[in-house]
Amino acid sequence: MNKIKTNLNRIFSTELARVTERAAVAAARHAGRGNEKAADQAAVDAMRSELNALDIKGTVVIGEGERDEAPMLYIGEEVGTGNGPEVDIALDPLEGTTLCAKGMPNSLAVLAMSVGGGMLHAPDTYMDKIAIGPGYNNNVIDLDASPEENIISLAKEKGVPPSEITVCILDRPRHSKHIEGARKCGASVHLITAGDVAGIIATTNSLKTNIDIYMGIGGAPEGVLAAAALRCTGGQMQGRLVISNKDEESRALKMGNNDLNKKYDLLELASGDVFFAATGVTEGSMLEGVRFENNYITTETVIMRSTTGTVRWIKTQHTLLDKFK
Repeated sequence: MNKIKTNLNRIFSTELARVTERAAVAAARHAGRGNEKAADQAAVDAMRSELNALDIKGTVVIGEGERDEAPMLYIGEEVGTGNGPEVDIALDPLEGTTLCAKGMPNSLAVLAMSVGGGMLHAPDTYMDKIAIGPGYNNNVIDLDASPEENIISLAKEKGVPPSEITVCILDRPRHSKHIEGARKCGASVHLITAGDVAGIIATTNSLKTNIDIYMGIGGAPEGVLAAAALRCTGGQMQGRLVISNKDEESRALKMGNNDLNKKYDLLELASGDVFFAATGVTEGSMLEGVRFENNYITTETVIMRSTTGTVRWIKTQHTLLDKFK
């Protein structure tokens, strides 16, 4: 795919908000009802419909699996009317599917868009990640350093003791050493059960979320999505693919990831002009969830753009149009 030499039109920011809003509302109707597949499918259908109404030549580079897994929005799927710029799309119509099905906090509808070739074509595998928000000098964190070393480095940069650093970690057995190391140096550990996109994004507004740093192994597609948000806010992130079998290796190589041990920095994960949008599905640390009233629906969305560094918070009251019924 040829890269676009010019930036994307800023009007795309509001268009992307509509896409994530529709997906969030569709998923929220299934919140707390215990059916993950129904919630995810509703979000996918709504997001696909809205994307196909945009004047873009879009290609899904981060999606919900390969082509044979349709009707999910799959990697390689073409979206849009075909009458606009060539763009890469990274998406998760329902980030935190289990969270939504159980009515738990921090499920989101998430979408990122970049000029063609702007985002890493990551396979549906795991990725080791570390991330912090904006406002720090370069090289504060290093994926190859220990949890203790990274926390101490961040604390020094922030001008506080390690005891005032809060680390967000996905609650999995594989992260026992991360948790042990963080607590050993005095840091507080905030464990999440799912939704590591939300966990990484939380570092962009630590005053509100009280999350200073994210570390651990989660999904590679989610890593690219989160990197898009960090690119817009000036945060720092590193990631490395975690390949566990020959099938994953083959898929990674097929997608152009020739060095499977490569440590990607933020610009290698998401570059160029990048837009990011997320709408809360259930209540969260950064975004309110969808609220259904008698005559309208309320959503809260954050929209970011890397070229301008703008972050917009949009709280929208939707009348009960047919598409929301």
